[in-house]
Amino acid sequence: MSGLQARSGGDDAASASVSLQTLPPEAQLTAARIRSGGPFPFSKDGTVFANRERLLPQRRRGYYREYTVPTPQAVDRGARRIVCGGQRPTAPDTCYYSADHYASFARIAP
Repeated sequence: MSGLQARSGGDDAASASVSLQTLPPEAQLTAARIRSGGPFPFSKDGTVFANRERLLPQRRRGYYREYTVPTPQAVDRGARRIVCGGQRPTAPDTCYYSADHYASFARIAP
């Protein structure tokens, strides 16, 4: 994520941002899949993200959903994720990228 990190909870996560075009190509493909409603390669994709780490702004349960960003040569899902929030999964209000399995997030700039 090129040093763009937001570790504290609440709206501070929104202060670090990254352009979708600067993310790995796999993240760009995942973002396109989110907006088109899939298909997704992993069964956990699209499931509720509970924000247990409290690094993203607090919202009601069910607001956030998580999606895998495949990692080349990984034998499992890898550590990269996109987490989106909103009422409609294909038209999220906001999305965040995590390269380190939820240890930090950067808001994906619209």
